Amino acid sequence: MTKDVVGGEGEPGFRKPSSVSAYDEAMDALSSLITKKNRADKIVVDHRYELMFEYVKILELEEPISQMKIIHVAGTKGKGSTCVFTEAILRNCGFHTGLFTSPHLIDVRERFQLDGEDISKEKFLAYFWWCWDRLKKKCGDDIPMPTLFRFLALLAFKIFAAEQVDVAVMEVGLGGKTDATNVVQTPIVCGITPLGYDHTEVLGNTLGEIAGEKAGIFKKGVPAFTVSQPEEAMQVLKEKASRLDVNLEVANMLDSKLLNGLHLGLAGDHQYINAGLAIMLSSTWLQRTGHLEVETSYLSERFIKGLASANLQGRAQIIHDKQGGDNSRKDSAQILLFNCMSVRDPQLLFPRLVDTCGGHGVKFKKAIFVPNMSVYNKVGSSSSSLPQTDLQQVDNSWQLTLGRVWENTVCSEGETGTCESKNSMVFSSLPLAIKWLRDTAKQNTSVQLQVLVTGSLHLVGDVMKLVNK
Repeated sequence: MTKDVVGGEGEPGFRKPSSVSAYDEAMDALSSLITKKNRADKIVVDHRYELMFEYVKILELEEPISQMKIIHVAGTKGKGSTCVFTEAILRNCGFHTGLFTSPHLIDVRERFQLDGEDISKEKFLAYFWWCWDRLKKKCGDDIPMPTLFRFLALLAFKIFAAEQVDVAVMEVGLGGKTDATNVVQTPIVCGITPLGYDHTEVLGNTLGEIAGEKAGIFKKGVPAFTVSQPEEAMQVLKEKASRLDVNLEVANMLDSKLLNGLHLGLAGDHQYINAGLAIMLSSTWLQRTGHLEVETSYLSERFIKGLASANLQGRAQIIHDKQGGDNSRKDSAQILLFNCMSVRDPQLLFPRLVDTCGGHGVKFKKAIFVPNMSVYNKVGSSSSSLPQTDLQQVDNSWQLTLGRVWENTVCSEGETGTCESKNSMVFSSLPLAIKWLRDTAKQNTSVQLQVLVTGSLHLVGDVMKLVNK
């Protein structure tokens, strides 16, 4: 397949110069595919999974997908990290790699990586309009335009096919069985990362039901790997694998001593589980594609280099705010900056957060709760500004609820019987919270503020966008 998809006038992919930037025009088009403003919304949309195969036909991707050498990864936790480790390993073995992950933090192009780098704007736009124009032309009442994630998955397949990658590492978006990425019929190897309770409104209320959905990526005779799982989940995975003649193996957690003094590129003890799975996915891909001669040992130098150089934004990442003063101050104070969706239960989250952080010597002096700035009905980019918020119309009721639960949590952790509401603050916008943090840092020149941003990847992305400006 040719790499040149930019057509002449009248051809798909061609765009005349416009006062609106071509990239913003593409973001507006993408935004029109969003079906709900937040996860808690009830939506009425045509979710027929068979539509994905119609879209694949429209885009003439049936044969390219069947020929692609794909590693397909599902799971509840760690699937993005596992995909990143796997891509980095195979790239360091000399292969031309494609990586599709979700969500993005700042720019939608983060979801599509070629050889470890976000796809360029020029290539993104060419492939975007190529797909968009063909779908717009053929879609109608019987076949509606795909939803946002389905379009992005189709775009990933188009990009990787046209760029003729040696390996495409595909992260499932949600579940597995009816996920947009599951149009893949002949992957080289599949992986299931640690399973837990998430998206129960879609995937089911038991670990068995959730495991059944994730195992939907298994294909007849295609080897699969997972990690240590709760018994209920593991039993379902084994049953699904047996029915499809899938050789399902459990990957061992990586022993850090095997890294020859280096550290994983992604921080956290849990990453050794993801790294162990990535090693097995990579070595199996090498074996099944006839490249076993590339590596002869379990953990070669090139594997180690890949694991050590892996990078994933916003996960255990430390960013120094240049406007927040220098980093040489003697004392430090820990602050929590938090938001989460209203489908989460802060009464479960906060005690575990306090216990886990406390176990590492972190005790939050204050917790700040803010609404996200990113909006669910608009796809943003690194060049687009964050939406302006009318502070008088902001609904802070959820953030106030989070604040009350936090106060109760830290009070119950305390030794005294009384507790004043000094442990938390609610701001109506993220810029106001960032301004307060910067002002506080400037007023207390001997104390370095260490801010943990968590609870929502949307919030993490918004903070990165503001701090990097």
